[in-house]
Amino acid sequence: MKHIPKYFAPVAMLIAVACGQANHGMAQEALTPKVLFALETNAPKGEARGIHPGRVAWAHAPNTAGWDESTGYWFDDAWNKQENCDKLIAQTIIDLTGEKTEAAAWKALFMHFNARHGKGSTPYREGEKIAIKINMNNTYSHAESEEINASPHVVLALLRSLVHQGGVPQKCIALIEPSRYLTDFLYRKCSAEFPDIAYVDNAGGDGRTRSLYTENAIRYSQHNGHMSASLATVIVESDYNINMALLKGHVGQGVTLCGKNWYGATGIHANWRMNHHDGMNQNRDGSPSYITFVDYMGHPQLGEKTLVYFIDGLYGSKTVDLKPSGKWKMPPFNNDWPNSLLASQDGVAIDAVAIDLLCTEFPDMADVNYCDMYLLEASQANNPPSGTVYDPVGSGKRLPSLGVVEHWNNAVDKKYSRNMRKKEGIELVYKLIK
Repeated sequence: MKHIPKYFAPVAMLIAVACGQANHGMAQEALTPKVLFALETNAPKGEARGIHPGRVAWAHAPNTAGWDESTGYWFDDAWNKQENCDKLIAQTIIDLTGEKTEAAAWKALFMHFNARHGKGSTPYREGEKIAIKINMNNTYSHAESEEINASPHVVLALLRSLVHQGGVPQKCIALIEPSRYLTDFLYRKCSAEFPDIAYVDNAGGDGRTRSLYTENAIRYSQHNGHMSASLATVIVESDYNINMALLKGHVGQGVTLCGKNWYGATGIHANWRMNHHDGMNQNRDGSPSYITFVDYMGHPQLGEKTLVYFIDGLYGSKTVDLKPSGKWKMPPFNNDWPNSLLASQDGVAIDAVAIDLLCTEFPDMADVNYCDMYLLEASQANNPPSGTVYDPVGSGKRLPSLGVVEHWNNAVDKKYSRNMRKKEGIELVYKLIK
């Protein structure tokens, strides 16, 4: 076995198995070590971001998703409660900001973003453009795909909230998937209510706008083969981005979350087999290395222009493709779909929480060991373990820390450092929607 430096000592993920006990609620059986991580438990790295630094809001609405795994599509209206998806969006941004209403929460998000970017503590101003990057990776045309993609109901809920509560005109919003397709069900559902939003995908047509690209927008921090250096022009021209990723695993990297979702904003081919995926995978022995995602997360047109991050966990999945992989056994899901939405202003922290959830439920996901490596690099982008000089625009300056990463104390309590009244790390705020 190769020697691994002590700061990359593998840490076991604890897997909780719930069992009933009279008068004692849910008791936990013995916990079994499974996944190897690059970072130790409750050992935060990096500088937390947000109105409440390092906060990740988690809203959970049981019985929102009801697909029976055999009949129809998982995204059919018959299986999904739109009103609950609306509540998931509202609850996460309220808990994220600490405000009392959706409208106040959106205002707080805009004001914090603008203050941080040197524009003063100003709210959204009409005319400013917002690009919403969703994940429709498993699409092959505008026809429906039975595979796991962005939930049309969660996407519609976000658009409703942003327009009606955030005060953003439809004409200033673009819903985008530049590398793939916006399928008919999602497009029709959203455009029926919001016809003036721009729906941008790889092909265009059928009411969609075809994505254009700005060449040489990314200067990768290390040579990584033939990765696309262009960015979707709709992203370049936006004033704000919203990144809405999916809660699922991915061969090669172990997971595909907000960090990887930016890959789909580059000028890659709609046929994934024709793309290059260099610099994305972590080293299998846990040793540090350059990882492309950090360039995306710290790029001024991508991660650094992001107002808020969401991870759609309505269904979630063990694998990157195919149908949703089945109901989740871990508490609080208890053999139901996860019915969850995560939100954060910290693009590192939200992926860290999603990794803990995924690795607890699916410790046998493909290539999952050290799947947190890109977050360790991103959290310390100013001085990463790999020694890489992350500078995705060639400015001659290293990126700063891009957020905070840590793992929860265990899969039962799910506590991060700020949940234990420490002044650093992640704070996970969970809310059950009944």
